Amino acid sequence: MSQEFVLETRGLTKEFRGFTAVDSVDLQVEKGTIHALIGPNGAGKTTVFNLLTKYLPPTRGEILYQGESITKLKSNQIARKGLVRSFQISAVFPHMTVLENVRVALQRPMGNSFHFWKHERVLDKLNDRAMELLESVGLEEYSNTITVELPYGRKRALELATTLAMEPTVMLLDEPTQGMGHEDVDKVVELIRQAAVGRTILMVEHNLGVVSKLCDKITVLARGAVLAEGDYANVSQNPKVREAYMGSEDAEVKGAH
Repeated sequence: MSQEFVLETRGLTKEFRGFTAVDSVDLQVEKGTIHALIGPNGAGKTTVFNLLTKYLPPTRGEILYQGESITKLKSNQIARKGLVRSFQISAVFPHMTVLENVRVALQRPMGNSFHFWKHERVLDKLNDRAMELLESVGLEEYSNTITVELPYGRKRALELATTLAMEPTVMLLDEPTQGMGHEDVDKVVELIRQAAVGRTILMVEHNLGVVSKLCDKITVLARGAVLAEGDYANVSQNPKVREAYMGSEDAEVKGAH
């Protein structure tokens, strides 16, 4: 494996009772890039994410992270190595404050994630770092807000802050702009761009406008297999990609949902 690939799959395959959801996928994610995994509904994108994070075991194939096989590791072991999927550590405590959610996430690398019984002064030591993370995603003024009261777009920003608290090397973002209006989408695009500094990001995203703005490389899946790869300009002009998305070789892959 070349050292430039921080994450790689070789012949990654997942079968469900005769149905092949992921079909011999060779994926190569370069260090320090934003890489998108796109494709029409049912293409196998989320299944690939579930395989990478070991929420599903592969039927065949190998997964390499920083040159090491992680094919047989469990999901929590992979997260500890720095390969972190956003929903793994999302704000799962709706009735805690925004600050408390980030503080809990900060405890996880320390191995005392759920030590809620610790004296408040001990946990307060994490406040400075938690506030730095909230400031980085534009949530510092909401630090004392109960999480359930946040608008949807800001909840996704909080999810990004809790992901960053894990100090990931590679972040896997599963449709980070899903369900958002244009204003929130623009904010999240900028947050992802900032979060990518010094990190690698692999994202599943339906909004091709977001992909065109953010991503260095795109892998297109169709029926579980890699259909095309390249930058947005090349992929969007590929006749096979147009046909997969629009059902016609004459169709254009537009930057829309």
